[in-house]
Amino acid sequence: MDLATFTLLSSGESLDLMKVVATRWSVTNGLALGTELRNTYPPELVAAAMTQHSLRLKARSKFGEAAERMWFTPDALEQSTRLSVAQHRAGRLVELGVTSIVDLGCGIGGDLIACAQAGLTVRGVDLDPVRVHLARANLEALGLDGTVELGDALTNTITPNEIAFVDPARRDGRGRVFSLEGLQPPWDFVSGLLAGRAVAKVMPGIAHTDIPEGVEAEWVSDGGSLVEASLWGAGFGSSVTRRATVLPSRVALTASGAVATVGPPLTFLVEPDDAVIRAGIVAEFADSIHGHLLDPKIAWVTTDREPSGDEGFLGAWFRVIDEVPFHTKPLKAELTRRDIGTLTVKKRGVDIVPERLIGQLKLSGSATATLVMTRLNNVGAAFLVEPLGHQRHTIS
Repeated sequence: MDLATFTLLSSGESLDLMKVVATRWSVTNGLALGTELRNTYPPELVAAAMTQHSLRLKARSKFGEAAERMWFTPDALEQSTRLSVAQHRAGRLVELGVTSIVDLGCGIGGDLIACAQAGLTVRGVDLDPVRVHLARANLEALGLDGTVELGDALTNTITPNEIAFVDPARRDGRGRVFSLEGLQPPWDFVSGLLAGRAVAKVMPGIAHTDIPEGVEAEWVSDGGSLVEASLWGAGFGSSVTRRATVLPSRVALTASGAVATVGPPLTFLVEPDDAVIRAGIVAEFADSIHGHLLDPKIAWVTTDREPSGDEGFLGAWFRVIDEVPFHTKPLKAELTRRDIGTLTVKKRGVDIVPERLIGQLKLSGSATATLVMTRLNNVGAAFLVEPLGHQRHTIS
């Protein structure tokens, strides 16, 4: 969508067109609706309105009901932060006493929205004139104050009372970028900001060795999905080096230098949340639940302690029913004996394709079961387990 199309689509009778599309979308075939509307409106405007409504439907997973009033482009929506994650970050900024932020590369304004909702003074900067207008429109549509300006993050002046936030683009002309060297703005610029009071959103796969000295790295998962890592500048003075935060509960765990211990399977097996694993604090998690690892290199924790309070949010919990044979032929015999027909296989640290294994087992019983396949003392091990019903999510 270019600027002229957005200007036309967001004003006058075009807003009536948007309402018609939203009302008729679910009850009328898209092709038929487009054909009908082109009898009244210009074809290019109808196409833009239908595309925009489709994007709003897709955006609900990130922005909830607010998406129905917002404006998007496909790329900008793909790159935007989930509102729940942006709200968590805004909440932390408020807790740190921040009152004003500048978003250097604000896109459609997702982080501006969250910060404005939290009561911060917000200013956005972006090189793309379309995104500048979309961010302004999105703030206005949600009744939020803020300014958005066309400009370059590299040359923009950050005022003394502003905290800089930057979400470097992780795509180039060839697709997604997985190295810090491919970020825009460049990593040198981002790391320079992080020497002071600034926050940067980066890929969750960032290596621990790439995190600048004195910077806190926070891995965030939302609803069981690892979504990002945030780097909190050295200027905040945090004593934490690595943190895992699980949303929507906002339960967090921090690095303490704990050393993992290894032992036999106990009453429960726990698969730590991916944020805990990426943060490299599985040993800390094991300590927090009075447990240990099954294998020094595999993220399965075992404990006799039932989950209580925050512990239930930091991983997927399973009660161990029994250890069963690991190899296919004796495993099939044991599962058949137990009348198991529907099987969920969770594997970690072993070279097994769950779908292929299930096909090889050819089970036909009436019972349902969950099977964990992993290593124990460097030897393959399998356990029938029961997912605990209270856990927040199941990681597949």
